[in-house]
Amino acid sequence: MRSSLSMSMAVVAALLLSMSTAATGRVPVALAPDCNTTCGKVKVPYPFGMGPRHCYRQPGFKLICDYASKPPRPYLDIDGGREFEVTDIFVENNTMRVVSSHGLNMSGTGRSRWSLGGRSAGADGTGATPLPYVLLAGFNELIITGCNVLATLVGNGHIVSGCASFCSSTDDHGSGVTGSFNPDGNICSNIGCCQSEIPIDYASYDVRLRRLDLDDDGTFPKKKNSTTAGSQLPVNVIIAATDWLTQDMAMFLNDPEFSPRPKTGLGRVPVILRWAVPHESAVSDFGTRECPRSAARSICKSINSQCRDEASATFRGYSCKCKEGYQGNAYLTDGCQDIDECKHKEEYGCFGECGNKIGSFDCWCPPGYHGNATRHHGCIKSVIKNKNTGLSVTIGVSCGAGLVLSVLTAFFVYKKLKSRRAKMLRRKFFEQNHGQLLEQLVSQKAGIAERMIITLDELKKATRNFDEDLVVGGGGHGTVYMGILSNQHIVAIKKPKKLVQKEIDEFINEVAILSQINHRNVVKLYGCCLETEVPMLIYEFISNGTLSEHLHVEGPKSLSWSDRLRIAIETSKSIAYLHSTTSIPIIHRDIKSANILLDDSLIAKVADFGASRCIPIEKSGITTKVQGTRGYWDPACFYTGRLTEKSDVFSFGVVLVELLTRKKPFEYLSSDDEALIVRFARLFAEGNLLEILDPQIVEEGGHEVEEVANIAVACIKLTPESRPTMRQVELTLEGIRVIQEGTLDNVVSNNVYTTDIGIYDLSAIDRRGSEGSTRCYSMEEEFALSARYSR
Repeated sequence: MRSSLSMSMAVVAALLLSMSTAATGRVPVALAPDCNTTCGKVKVPYPFGMGPRHCYRQPGFKLICDYASKPPRPYLDIDGGREFEVTDIFVENNTMRVVSSHGLNMSGTGRSRWSLGGRSAGADGTGATPLPYVLLAGFNELIITGCNVLATLVGNGHIVSGCASFCSSTDDHGSGVTGSFNPDGNICSNIGCCQSEIPIDYASYDVRLRRLDLDDDGTFPKKKNSTTAGSQLPVNVIIAATDWLTQDMAMFLNDPEFSPRPKTGLGRVPVILRWAVPHESAVSDFGTRECPRSAARSICKSINSQCRDEASATFRGYSCKCKEGYQGNAYLTDGCQDIDECKHKEEYGCFGECGNKIGSFDCWCPPGYHGNATRHHGCIKSVIKNKNTGLSVTIGVSCGAGLVLSVLTAFFVYKKLKSRRAKMLRRKFFEQNHGQLLEQLVSQKAGIAERMIITLDELKKATRNFDEDLVVGGGGHGTVYMGILSNQHIVAIKKPKKLVQKEIDEFINEVAILSQINHRNVVKLYGCCLETEVPMLIYEFISNGTLSEHLHVEGPKSLSWSDRLRIAIETSKSIAYLHSTTSIPIIHRDIKSANILLDDSLIAKVADFGASRCIPIEKSGITTKVQGTRGYWDPACFYTGRLTEKSDVFSFGVVLVELLTRKKPFEYLSSDDEALIVRFARLFAEGNLLEILDPQIVEEGGHEVEEVANIAVACIKLTPESRPTMRQVELTLEGIRVIQEGTLDNVVSNNVYTTDIGIYDLSAIDRRGSEGSTRCYSMEEEFALSARYSR
């Protein structure tokens, strides 16, 4: 037991040392400015956090900072209580140290319970969704003080640990308890005190206690010289970290009146917890869960991090750690930084010359020495025994040098020829893709030319030569990589799959137009690479997923009403900007919740301009093929083939309906075979919107929900002339909390869908498309078809 305890304590010390080392490195902060990262003397790294919801990963990682304490102290937010105080959080090893007064004073026999509380599973295996942390196996122990007792620790219906404590017959006042402590070994010797390691991690345990000196009738024996006095001493049952015994146990054993209560200074007992990020959806088979494959969906945000599966007896999740050679917080973008091993080379096993590399290091013996530099005293001084040996060495070195020089020369020539061929091929693609035309277009704007045309070498460095680990998305048109440019901008790089050989000049013209879009709610286009057979596009990288992913989650609660209204306002601003503020009006053509990205602060960013078209100012619209996504199509454009700004207004109206109902437009079909917006419009006209509205926003939004529904119905009217402009929609949404009467009342009527065509059937339109997105052209395929219209 002694060796096992020493090993456990050594591992705990190693955990503390590794985290103190990581804490000295530079860990960039990627949280919102209103997120506090300290509470008193305790650092609170993400995914833990305090305050607003976006400051921590999910409810299980929320901490409460008690500012009334001096200094302030953080607590685990379990059922709103403050029982477990957090003293240390170790991100690299996904562990934490907490203290509490969670001891058990059991004077008789029977059962008691030790639990982290909250939503943890019960000892019999039943219960609700488990908390994201459990007791760390091997780093905590069961401690019992008392006379002639047997304690058993049970978890999930199985015996986990146990020990027995005895007292001598002469110990009438518990002196055997005091004498049982070994100050050298820091362990109990089963005389008045016993301890046992806890080898299985659970969030709660049952403690079963049995007296070993009771008569058959359950009473203490009354014979002379019996252990009656000692047997009736209180029995203390404590679950504590293994190092607690070293620090506080001697004082504990010398105080026979001790009871683990907060009012005694010794009542604060530490434990070591292990935590993990639960998977997004529960499954019945733990074996089917694994780390998310998508870098965008994974919480491991640093490109120098890796995911590892975490399993316990009651739940399964995953955690993040920096790759070997890096240190820091893997849950933050750019959180894992290179370790300069050469500053402390002997700690990393280098006893010779050291050279640091990104993520690694080289170690070799100094000049005049040979051997293994990774071993202590492994470098041995080289000695030349005689002149003949020296001559042989000189000749050998000369011949070897000549051979090496010849090989290097041949290799240099080969590389030079290969580089020249690659350069010629890149130049060919650059000219084929009309790179000179793009240079001419963007050169008219100062500073744009330099950043718009990005070289292939730059993209290879940014993506580690297009490493598959950096893939964040993809589809029929290509693969999207995450990368970091030389100016430290984090970008999304779209690498198309299909070969496009027509109308490249119009594509270049469109890129030049899109490069001039500058709006906080529009994903920025940084530039393009023309040195490949098919041009690649480089966009601003948004890491927090889409509005669709945040809106359509399992469970009764989704985005709050205030967040939904703000996202709607921000989206309307961006579309109005495209329609009326740019030099040439731009129609997006594919407005949908999946094309609205959200950053870490839930700020909306409109993305995916692959289907966008520009309309010359002198024209009110153009004739084109139907593009977009099923459920968001403008029916007027479908029937007439004419594209106007009101097509985006219709699609935005569908997004408003989606925000109000939390139903997917391309999947919903009522019992009467009505599409979502048809059903919504009918219920609005009948005054029965409560049948389809999301109950969450009905509770949170109040009268504002009805006003937004007013706007949504106005936007999805069948005839484009009856719809408001995006500028009108933007102004009405912005004033909806202040002005009770909307500015769009004049365009809303009960007969929303009654026109010359009649009440149309969206399901018939949907059947003419395919599932999901049915865009006829991507940006790469269309190559800025709008350029063929005069500007």
